[in-house]
Amino acid sequence: MSQNTNGSRQNGKRSHKVQLPSIVKLLLQKKYLQKHQVEYAVRVHSKLETRRPLLEVIIHLGYVTEDQVREAIQEHRLSIRLGDLLVELGVITDDDLQAAIQIQEEQQDKQKLGEILVHHHHITENKLIETLSLQLGFPHIEPSPGQVDKSLAARGDFTWYHKNAFIPLRQEGRNLLVAFADPLDHNDLELAYDMFKMEIVPVIARKQSILEAVKRVERETKHGRELEVTEDSAVGIVNSIIKHALDADASDIHLEPFEDRLRVRLRKDGVLTHHKDYPSALISPITSRLKILCQANIAEKRRHQGGRFVFDHTDGQIDIRVSFYITIHGEKIVLRLLNQAMLLDIKDLGMPSRMLTRFMQEALDVPSGVTIVTGPTGSGKTTTVYSCINYLNTPQTSIITAEDPVEYCIDGISQCSIDPAINLTYEETLRHIVRQDPDIVVIGEIRDTYSAEVAVQTALTGHKVLTTFHTEDSIGGLVRLLNMDIEAFLISTTVVSVVAQRLVRRVCPKCRAPYSPHLAELRRLGYTHRDVQGARFMKGKGCTECSYTGYQGREAVFELLFLNESVRDALLAKKSSQEIRDISLETTGMVTLMEAGLIKASKGMTTLEELLRCLPLVRKSRPLQQIRRLMGE
Repeated sequence: MSQNTNGSRQNGKRSHKVQLPSIVKLLLQKKYLQKHQVEYAVRVHSKLETRRPLLEVIIHLGYVTEDQVREAIQEHRLSIRLGDLLVELGVITDDDLQAAIQIQEEQQDKQKLGEILVHHHHITENKLIETLSLQLGFPHIEPSPGQVDKSLAARGDFTWYHKNAFIPLRQEGRNLLVAFADPLDHNDLELAYDMFKMEIVPVIARKQSILEAVKRVERETKHGRELEVTEDSAVGIVNSIIKHALDADASDIHLEPFEDRLRVRLRKDGVLTHHKDYPSALISPITSRLKILCQANIAEKRRHQGGRFVFDHTDGQIDIRVSFYITIHGEKIVLRLLNQAMLLDIKDLGMPSRMLTRFMQEALDVPSGVTIVTGPTGSGKTTTVYSCINYLNTPQTSIITAEDPVEYCIDGISQCSIDPAINLTYEETLRHIVRQDPDIVVIGEIRDTYSAEVAVQTALTGHKVLTTFHTEDSIGGLVRLLNMDIEAFLISTTVVSVVAQRLVRRVCPKCRAPYSPHLAELRRLGYTHRDVQGARFMKGKGCTECSYTGYQGREAVFELLFLNESVRDALLAKKSSQEIRDISLETTGMVTLMEAGLIKASKGMTTLEELLRCLPLVRKSRPLQQIRRLMGE
């Protein structure tokens, strides 16, 4: 489907060849709109710098009300295609629809359009249901055991219920109330009519809720017993989930228990995507299986636990860290897949060449001092620290670590994994670490005042210290140390540099294409189109290689702060974070995370949308040309 609502001008006259959206045509038919109003709205729409649906413009101009739109849609709802409706209401873009249609055409067993849009994250299932319910007037009912007439449902074919995602609820006079996942699908409506030979009254429900109801009613109808799960089946399910995550290059697996199901999601390129749902009867066996693997306490279901295990697969072994978190429906489990192949050479981290050279010479190659790598969970801090360790690891150097837990094993260094269960705590380990005659000490994370004091005191005695911190940016790392009651003179004396970082998704190389940023995106950055002249912005259209997301892989963005005399004086004077940031930008050549990201976006490596999603905007960014000069681009 394509719709052209941009009025074009030829020889000073507006072209009248405009393809009007279906809803606008309905409004014209019902006399809610006049022809001259539509023509004016088309002209306004053609001049907008950011794309908006024509219908939104018409409503904004006050020509029709939302109630009138809803009435027109509901009167002709069976003549409107789902994709057209969602685009014209502004719920999805035309590009989203075209990508979904392309996926549908490439499938042998074609999915429904709504399922594809939900599966590929163009729209959430809740938003889809809300739109269909509100705009089309379909009641929203989640089928529960008491709402389904089991004897009535038994008259139909459970195979078709499963395949087409619908289930009869109850008879009302000569009408039959049926819950559909897609009440606009004419084939489903006709199938339900053929089964029961009654007038069908459609309502809408989540597909998963319908399928769960079908399974439950089918089981009860056949007088079957509750699903029995063997240990072997739990083993197979766990193995299949992990193998699928490895094949998808996922970094984490989330197993989340709910009242009616176990939801499994995978984090790929920093974004969670739905993988599969399992019956609630499988929650306990799967949890027990994972506890056995990582040697956690199977009987303990009231406290949070953790552990790790090694998983054998076709390409070798992978280390998996497991966290069990108690919730009202059971234990939520997160598996972190620690791939040894992820250990990167420091030159492959993605730092710009000038920043990398300075980082190695002024931070890693100096004999003592604290280097802090900061950022939120999942920002790549551990990978950066281990790359630094690899760079520093020589036969003449003694490197010792205290980590909770050890994530990557590196030959040639002494690594200690914290285990509070046997009283091997951070405090106990850090007390003994300096007695091991180290040259370099790696503290996995500064998590409290004690570990911060040890890092500072270790640096004061002439050691090099590498550690991580959870703060928003580099200045935040310094300020948080001050808030931990570490003396300002100790921070200014020992801290050499602070590296802040984030991971942003890369534009898919297979389907990338040039694009012009929306004015709204530029305004959020404090930019105009003039400020980004010379940039080559790219965006992925969506293809099979990137699962139609437009992104594939991730790219690190860095902010590097070196403490010069001006910054040290600001710390000693206990100036505000904003004042320290301004001084750092003016005197150290520091480039903020957002500014570093803008350089990568201007080269087509990522998008402005991704930068705004992932990076903190702590101040207005400097012009692109100025940032390029600072970074030596």
